[in-house]
Amino acid sequence: MTKAGFVSLIGRPNAGKSTLMNSLLGESIAMVSQKANATRKRSNAIVMYEDTQIIFVDTPGLHEREKILNQYMLDEALKAMGDCDLIVYLAPVTDSTEHYEKFLKLNNGRVKHIIVLSKIDQVKQDKLFKKIASYNQYSDQFEALIPVAIPKKMGHDELLKVISRNLPESPFLYDPDDLTSELVRDIYAGFIREGIFENVSDEVPYEADVLIDAIEEDKNIDKIFATIIIEKESQKGIIIGKGGDSIKRIGKYSREKIEMLSGKKVFLDLQVVVKKGWTKDKSFLEKIGYSS
Repeated sequence: MTKAGFVSLIGRPNAGKSTLMNSLLGESIAMVSQKANATRKRSNAIVMYEDTQIIFVDTPGLHEREKILNQYMLDEALKAMGDCDLIVYLAPVTDSTEHYEKFLKLNNGRVKHIIVLSKIDQVKQDKLFKKIASYNQYSDQFEALIPVAIPKKMGHDELLKVISRNLPESPFLYDPDDLTSELVRDIYAGFIREGIFENVSDEVPYEADVLIDAIEEDKNIDKIFATIIIEKESQKGIIIGKGGDSIKRIGKYSREKIEMLSGKKVFLDLQVVVKKGWTKDKSFLEKIGYSS
């Protein structure tokens, strides 16, 4: 009998949820950044493990901010917690248990969960053992605690094994050859946002978003036309850069990511427009896909 189910990746901002999902999939489909709150919408990856189809759902980090966009992001995470069969709570080994305690209150025992203790390659063994002991006081709350080092893929097989054990018997929900159910344009927009996060400093990335206007597919090359939306006129110069150097870096970074996934050459056209206060404009947020 086969198994299948949805597994939400939950944790604080910048805990490494997108990195873990990409690593388990073996492909880069979710945007990754060292900056917090890079993930804004739920995305998923379909991972086959023996006779189990695991649909990982990446989520925005659990956080508290007043902007309407941030409220949407928190809602996305909370919905993912309620809609899944199992939660993987990602806890960097350097964190206190404070974030986990907040998660327990939000979850309130509704969905069973596994703790993934990440970044174990960044601490000495005695500190790792102390951290594991600090979570053992909650052992009646979680199904398992699994230490992992994502870049080295340490603990990945054990994690998939425990997830499989906790998912229901079910026919596969997607074609086993599929990597994701995400729309291509959403993945591409995420890569361009990643390019902004990685190539522009300060607060600009948090007030920028990307719309894919058109994709023209040909046998040898895909042409992608996209718009970068920002809040202030002053940010336009930062995104474009002196002599266009910033927009060129963003384009090069994004294009290379897209080409790795598509296996084709890519022509990427980026335009920059100012939409004042868009992160607080509910009707505009709904128009570009941020609707609760």
